[in-house]
Amino acid sequence: METYFLEDNNIIEFYARVAKEYELYVPTRAPSSLKVKCEHSFILPAQDYLLKKFKDIDKKEIVFNGYRPIEPARSFFTRPKEEICEYFGRNENPPAEKPAAICGLKNCDLFSLKIQDFIFLGGDEPDRFYKARRENALIIAGDCPAFKESCFCRAFDIDPFVTEGFDFNLAPITGGYIIDVASDKARKLMPSLKSLLSSASSSQIGARELNRESVVKHLDEHLSYHKIPKKETLQKIVLGGYNSQIWTDEMRTCVECGGCIFMCDTCHCFLLYDEPNSKRKRVWDGCLYKNFMKVAGGANPLRMRYMRLRNRYLKKFDFFISNIGFQACCGCGRCIDVCPGRIDIRRILRRLHEEHKGAQNVPAH
Repeated sequence: METYFLEDNNIIEFYARVAKEYELYVPTRAPSSLKVKCEHSFILPAQDYLLKKFKDIDKKEIVFNGYRPIEPARSFFTRPKEEICEYFGRNENPPAEKPAAICGLKNCDLFSLKIQDFIFLGGDEPDRFYKARRENALIIAGDCPAFKESCFCRAFDIDPFVTEGFDFNLAPITGGYIIDVASDKARKLMPSLKSLLSSASSSQIGARELNRESVVKHLDEHLSYHKIPKKETLQKIVLGGYNSQIWTDEMRTCVECGGCIFMCDTCHCFLLYDEPNSKRKRVWDGCLYKNFMKVAGGANPLRMRYMRLRNRYLKKFDFFISNIGFQACCGCGRCIDVCPGRIDIRRILRRLHEEHKGAQNVPAH
């Protein structure tokens, strides 16, 4: 991995040169949205970020996003709605798209792509749409110099800076950015970028490390108040709470809007349907919808809302841990931000953990 320094006043030109080869998406400030109040007296940013096409915006809109953007990373690899009948079941590839360069993804996003890769690239027949987009995309990740109240990546030992799964990484320091070049795909762009970069000095790299240590310390302190159970206990407490009243309690405010499943970075379920014009479409779907598990004849094993919430947690914290060794949650907090009913995954996990501890402490008769 090669490491360079990019001055602040060269960042737009850096993007412009990448955009010659890729459909580049860059972070911009988003309009205010629903905010989650910090209950523990931390002064935290409430800004949101959207990724927009570089070619379509005023370059003054571009910012470095301090933490993950609003949209989940998966939206660049599986479309919320797309036509697949022309290619479904054939031995030909989907139509060529200009490869995407996605700037502003964070380590939680890259962790979530491990889940998407397992679903869409695993098995006997990889999804050709996903495969083409994933292989061709350029990922320009970034450190998190800040975090939102809803961020809880460190609860699952996911750091607010990347170490793998990226092509370029930007880490802001005084005067510019430390840039890591981590892949052959990124190195192919270096002849056009070299004039913008200089070698990173040891003091500049040291400044990056101090910034990383500082945000980790601050985030760990913040999460200590939330008392999120350790990731090693997640499977046990979710399975142990199968018959808990917690599921019913937490679903009282759910309006079944689907926000949590569509904003989730690790959700991946979809529905296939045919339109009258014989076009087959694929759309995102999710287990919190009433008809998700409904079968012919009308039977529905997840007919109650609390069952659907429980199923979501069983999938994330039992199925994936059993099958690939880690949970299907990256701690991005998007589901917390979007929920109008204020359903909070951190609170549910904490309640399950407390209930599990209480059950263990009950004396035997």
